[in-house]
Amino acid sequence: MIPVRIVNQSGHALPAYQTTGAAGQDVCAWLPDGPITLAPGDWVAVPTGLYLEIPEGYEMQVRPRSGLAAKHAVTILNGPGTIDSDYRGELRVLMINHGREPFRIESGMRIAQLVLAIYGKIDWLPVDSLSESERGTGGFGHTGLTS
Repeated sequence: MIPVRIVNQSGHALPAYQTTGAAGQDVCAWLPDGPITLAPGDWVAVPTGLYLEIPEGYEMQVRPRSGLAAKHAVTILNGPGTIDSDYRGELRVLMINHGREPFRIESGMRIAQLVLAIYGKIDWLPVDSLSESERGTGGFGHTGLTS
């Protein structure tokens, strides 16, 4: 377990794993001014009341909740979003309604999940060519649709 400092202004429970095998912790909306109705095609940055201090060398990924996507076509607009280790502002979740019906977001609703990920810094090494591989330049759909 990696310790992450957190300020919780929402009064809601801290983000939490919902099962023992979960990779992400669910995070809740904090809407002190009342619910938000998200019309079809609209998006909004939903506040959480949480402020994080992520250790250097890590990022916090903000990912969609599959249930919201499957049942309501509501997801994260920039998913997965990244919170950098030097960001100290409020964690807000950029949500979009791809559905046909308005979607009501209420305070305390679990709206996204957080996954802590380690990353490496890039040091570009310019070269004239790359090594060969079995895949080569095969890109989108190069393996076909059937087994």
